[in-house]
Amino acid sequence: MRKAAIFGDSILKGIQLDPGTKKYIVNNCIDLDKIGNKHLLSIDNFSMFGCTVNKGSTILQRRLERRSFDIAVLEYGGNDCDFNWKEIAERPYDRHVPHTPFAAFVDIYFKMINLLKEKCIEPIVATLPPLEPQRFFDWFCRGLNKDNILKWLGTVNTIYRWQEKYSRAIEYVARKTGTLVVDIRGAFLKHFRIDDLLCEDGTHPNSKGQSIITETFLNAGRFQE
Repeated sequence: MRKAAIFGDSILKGIQLDPGTKKYIVNNCIDLDKIGNKHLLSIDNFSMFGCTVNKGSTILQRRLERRSFDIAVLEYGGNDCDFNWKEIAERPYDRHVPHTPFAAFVDIYFKMINLLKEKCIEPIVATLPPLEPQRFFDWFCRGLNKDNILKWLGTVNTIYRWQEKYSRAIEYVARKTGTLVVDIRGAFLKHFRIDDLLCEDGTHPNSKGQSIITETFLNAGRFQE
């Protein structure tokens, strides 16, 4: 049995929005035991709420000092592509950049994968589940000047397309490096109603969405090679 480590953000941490309290909680229905049994792996999950690829790179390097795993799953991008919506609401005509600029996001992903390969550790990347833009807008921009934010965005659908850009970048890096992709986004998009798979905030998978993540990992190949 080989050892696998997951380095990601709140998606693989299993964060959900509690519908009663409207607070974020860990409610991880992603069945890591089932995934481990299927692929003959023992799995440690080092995912962290709010984590960006830059922070994730630091966590990875610290863990590599111990060299205690054979496979590393990387899942970042949701926080990286996000913006400071308060600043946008206050200054809609200014230039605003995401938490991790796109070029830096791609560069760090390349470096993480290359570092893993240098250590003879198998890298695996996961794409981002699609978000529901109206829910996202209503949740993350609540209490802000939404008219100003829309002046900057143009349309709420811009949120979807921008997040998709980061997910496609993950696929691009994977192609260039010959890295296995666990296509969470593709699995979600097979469903007729994406909103049924997401919490009220339009971005975190609910329990049903997390079950799809489980199935996507179960069906992924090359874990056992």
